[in-house]
Amino acid sequence: MSHSVVSGQARAAAAISGTDDADSRRSVDERTRDKVLSAVLEHGPVSAAELGDRLGYTPAAVRRHLDALSRDGLIEVKVIGNPSPGAGRPARRYVLSQRGQTRLGNDYLHIAQAALGQLREAAGPDAVRQFAASRFADMEQRYRPVVESAGDRIEDKAAALAESLSQDGFVGSTREIGRNAPNAAMLSVQLCQGHCPIQELASAFPEFCEQETEVFARLLGVDVRRLSTLASGGHVCTTHIPIGRIARAGLSGSPPPGAVEPAPHPFSTNVSNHQQGRP
Repeated sequence: MSHSVVSGQARAAAAISGTDDADSRRSVDERTRDKVLSAVLEHGPVSAAELGDRLGYTPAAVRRHLDALSRDGLIEVKVIGNPSPGAGRPARRYVLSQRGQTRLGNDYLHIAQAALGQLREAAGPDAVRQFAASRFADMEQRYRPVVESAGDRIEDKAAALAESLSQDGFVGSTREIGRNAPNAAMLSVQLCQGHCPIQELASAFPEFCEQETEVFARLLGVDVRRLSTLASGGHVCTTHIPIGRIARAGLSGSPPPGAVEPAPHPFSTNVSNHQQGRP
């Protein structure tokens, strides 16, 4: 065998090996990128540093994948201001875009939208509302024992509700608002849902969001208000849950600092406030 033939075979083998290595690296990058995308879904709005800590990647590696996901239109940057006086620049946080939401499972049959559209035309909007109510009746029945077992504190009930939502794919979480804010008068909890399995359907039929909000109000026992929804273009679904008024120090007869008075308006069957945030 001539030297030229041997050299040609060696080059071919090296080329094939190089292609295999490139494919392997590409496959690893895609799996890592999917992990980053899923972490943004679960924890967003989230910073690059927080993602690195959670996933065990270096800041440079995380930013490389975030840049790639951003170029693909799967994530967006959300600038969040720091409420503390004298704080530094607003923080950059990452959230899923609508395209990213779709990639992670918002593939719904158009026949569902067509069927509900025909139902609305034939029987009016009340028929769609009744259909949405029946859909969420099962959720309310399943969640009620879990929420009630959490105790009397609204914060604990909201956390139990968020956990139940996560188990159903809504990626629920809660955060307390007002406790450490010096000028806050009211204490509340924000219930967030990072994913909506029926987002496309709810975009066309907001009755689904309305019925879900009413279920939350009944489960928690207070009048809640929707601040944003994925269906209306928000980065997350956010529900405002009032807890009570923060007592002011120095007032006669007021409780000790940090104490919270009971919520002034318990929920009744005539839900009203949450309609202010209709998607």
